[in-house]
Amino acid sequence: MNARDGAPRPERLIGVVGTGTEVGKTWVTSHLLRLLKSRGLRVAARKPVQSFEPPSNDSDAEQLAAATAENVEDVCPRHRWYPVAMAPPMAADVLRREPILLDDLVRGIVWPADIDVGFVETVGGVRAPLAHDADSVDLIRKLVVDEVLLVADAGLGTLNAVRLSLECLKPLRVTVFLNRYDESSELHRLNRQWLLEKDGVRVITAVEDWK
Repeated sequence: MNARDGAPRPERLIGVVGTGTEVGKTWVTSHLLRLLKSRGLRVAARKPVQSFEPPSNDSDAEQLAAATAENVEDVCPRHRWYPVAMAPPMAADVLRREPILLDDLVRGIVWPADIDVGFVETVGGVRAPLAHDADSVDLIRKLVVDEVLLVADAGLGTLNAVRLSLECLKPLRVTVFLNRYDESSELHRLNRQWLLEKDGVRVITAVEDWK
């Protein structure tokens, strides 16, 4: 068990970010969690804060909890659920709730003992505000993650989005996941080739490729 300040910490801690909203961060993370569990690893997921369009019985936290068999409120504390489809600090303001602070979100992340791989999923794109004083990059830096999984769409515009995101994430170790990748699409193939050959980025296109 790896621990900091006496608290349990996964042996391998991965921050999950996206190039934007609706790129499939939760889908990818959930499938990775199931894959790692099938390999006999002990996994856990945390979503420190979430906002969503009500009514919803399939929030990000609920999907992650289903993948890990954890209690959904361990994945995301109930008081960090904001039923407004806006960035969490904006949603908190609209709902007239207390400001969201980065240090409070970090303190709310509690890991079970003896976890092999833990995923912390952020919100929106890398610079999307998830607190009144922080964005997704601030969170993963504060957590001192071991590596970052950057989820991106495979199609038009992804090179710009990925390259801008990578600049924000330096010098962290990053793997790019091109979601919804279609090998029959020339654009998808060329996007992947550009990132691999021109930018020297580690790119995967299927959960089974995760190491």
